[in-house]
Amino acid sequence: MKIRERGPRRPARVATLVAALGLFSQSLVHAQSSSPALRTRTVTVEYTATLHDLPPTTHYLDLWLPVPHNDKSQEITGVSVTSPYRYEIATGPYNNQMVHLRVAQPPAEGFTVKLQFQAVRREHLNPFLSAGRKPTKAEANDPDMARWLQPDRLVPIDAKIKTWATEVVTKAGAKTDLEKARAIYNHVVSTVQYDKTGQGWGRGDIYYACDARRGNCTDFHAIFIGYCRALGIPARFSIGFPLPAERGSGQVQGYHCWAEFYTKQTGWVPVDASEAAKNPARRQYFFGAHDENRVEFTRGRDLTLTPPQQGDPLNYFIYPYAEVDGQPFDKIDRKFTYQDKTQVP
Repeated sequence: MKIRERGPRRPARVATLVAALGLFSQSLVHAQSSSPALRTRTVTVEYTATLHDLPPTTHYLDLWLPVPHNDKSQEITGVSVTSPYRYEIATGPYNNQMVHLRVAQPPAEGFTVKLQFQAVRREHLNPFLSAGRKPTKAEANDPDMARWLQPDRLVPIDAKIKTWATEVVTKAGAKTDLEKARAIYNHVVSTVQYDKTGQGWGRGDIYYACDARRGNCTDFHAIFIGYCRALGIPARFSIGFPLPAERGSGQVQGYHCWAEFYTKQTGWVPVDASEAAKNPARRQYFFGAHDENRVEFTRGRDLTLTPPQQGDPLNYFIYPYAEVDGQPFDKIDRKFTYQDKTQVP
């Protein structure tokens, strides 16, 4: 974990930051000339966090905002931060990027920090699912591969979870890791309802999801990831914001998350079980694909930030997180808006 850059010391100054990660080669995306053309989307994004009603006795405040990263499915450019206070851009576990501010004796009325950037998002298709070719060495050498086999706080890998996962793949007659992952995906999509009513949903608690059989994207993927890991199949969690399929501009009200699993035959395979449940006509598509209507911000769960927060690890990191004198502080208004790039005929 390291600090990449420091922001300006003068108040209300806007600094444009060049994304530090190198862009992945286009050849990784267009892995096979016979692959279908990938859909792309270019959007300008504004992410605003406004803190308010700070305790007047506050000695210092820490604020973290997630910053999206480059990978083979998205390019992030033109990153700028508007802040009345000095800030820094930090790198955390799993290469997650974040803005961090520490403010001594902040004003009780609060302040606003704004993150802006442009994202080119590409449809993520796994070219090896049907081609029968081996994945790249870079995928096989993922430094966090062992982590993607370990439990999360709300996704334990205990005897009961292993038994349930085994029952699913045995019933499906699945033998290979790819067949097992598909059986788990089909099971989750078929038996869990996308339903955000009541209480308990949205935390990605595998036992809640298995019992209630309903929830949002975090609950769907808690089961998928937990069952895969229980059977020795690496699986990882990503979170960001969804974009409406219709091009234009607007405000996004909430996050979206998705998953990937790894096999030696295919490399990382994208999965979106909750989108498949909401749209059964695309059930086949979302086993092996993520559409372009999203922006990824962070990866993994039970996250420690940079510099480390004093509170517990974050279940996931998509919304602003703040601490006042080392204690979590939640009086933060947030806003996420997007504008599609105008297409030139």
